[in-house]
Amino acid sequence: MRFRSPDLQTEFTFKTSRSGGAGGQHVNKVETKVQLSFDIKLSQLLTEEEKELLLHKLSKYITLDGVLQVSSQDGRSQHTNKLDALSKTYKLLNKCFEIRKKRKPSSPTKASLAKRKVSKQRNSEVKRLRGKLDLE
Repeated sequence: MRFRSPDLQTEFTFKTSRSGGAGGQHVNKVETKVQLSFDIKLSQLLTEEEKELLLHKLSKYITLDGVLQVSSQDGRSQHTNKLDALSKTYKLLNKCFEIRKKRKPSSPTKASLAKRKVSKQRNSEVKRLRGKLDLE
């Protein structure tokens, strides 16, 4: 994994707020929702190429200012949600820098070619027999 270093965490900022949803009195008085922000354009640890790649691939998570925003409110504690937001962020970053293997085109097997030929011959015979019968 490329991005697991504590150095990158120094560039993250966290903001807390009240979570929505069910929870009764607890949800109304405790700020458990965590929003992680990472300013990609101002990052000191990323190269220009990496910044461009992130801005392109993560465009739906990034604001117009170039800030990556990830939030979490599933847990009942702020600490749990903070860890979840960090995990989500690292997954996104690692997925962006993952190098995909090139697809190797494969050719059909001999058995599949033979099966196709038999099927075509059968279909041709059925259609030939549907023709008009000469009764003369």
